[in-house]
Amino acid sequence: MENSKKKTSSLRWGILRRALINNKSSTTQQHSDEQSQTSISRKANRSFALIPFRVVDQLENEELTLAKAKEACVCYTLPDTNHTKLFIYQRVDNCANLDDFKICNAYDIDNTGLVCAWPSEEVLAYYCLSNLDLFRSKRVIELGSGYGLAGLLIAAATEALEVVISDGNPQVVDYIQRNINANTSVFGGTKVKSMMLHWNQEELSDISNSFDIIVASDCTFFKEFHKGLVQTVKCLLSKEGPSEAIFFGPKRGNSLDEFLIEVKESGLQFTIDEIYHTEDEV
Repeated sequence: MENSKKKTSSLRWGILRRALINNKSSTTQQHSDEQSQTSISRKANRSFALIPFRVVDQLENEELTLAKAKEACVCYTLPDTNHTKLFIYQRVDNCANLDDFKICNAYDIDNTGLVCAWPSEEVLAYYCLSNLDLFRSKRVIELGSGYGLAGLLIAAATEALEVVISDGNPQVVDYIQRNINANTSVFGGTKVKSMMLHWNQEELSDISNSFDIIVASDCTFFKEFHKGLVQTVKCLLSKEGPSEAIFFGPKRGNSLDEFLIEVKESGLQFTIDEIYHTEDEV
């Protein structure tokens, strides 16, 4: 009789253990590790379909044939008169990657930006699309951008003066730059660049007080980053004229409440809007 399959949680703990002790395993053990990793699922994207999109077929884009099944290119079509298209390259691995955890340990960050395009990013992008005038002629930065859908949409559709798309994970920033390069033809006169930005970074003098608008989605989940995130927001907002930070995300337990305590203690003012769209079931 075959042994029962290892629980997914056990497999994940095994990966974490190896990342922490950095043990040089034998060839046999490495082979076993690889088999275990293929049994660990990654979170799949759950889109709200607020912006029409499709996965680009490999035959349509030669670059995709190099990555094959490990990457995908998603094409979003904006509902403007020109039907502007945005191409977003992203990882679609169906297993955990030990190297990802090693980079997280080295940079004191998480790897959520690589996992998928999160629903909150899509909602933020849709909000930006519905409020184009808010960003016109403004300097904008997106924090914790992941693959950068919202930042790219702002650059393509709002006539913003400048858009910086940032993340603290160097692997994610590589994807952001790749996605910027793939969409330069639709940015018009908007200056767009990627940036590696850690929220606990002490020195931000080059970009301090530079931005009229900060946008972010689902960035308040990790409580250990709350203080650094609030200080980053306070440092980046322009002191000349009105400026604001727009955050989107689910509550995720009491994480949002604790983040708002940090915001209040920093002296920043804030308002909360809870907007739910209901659908009648047939």
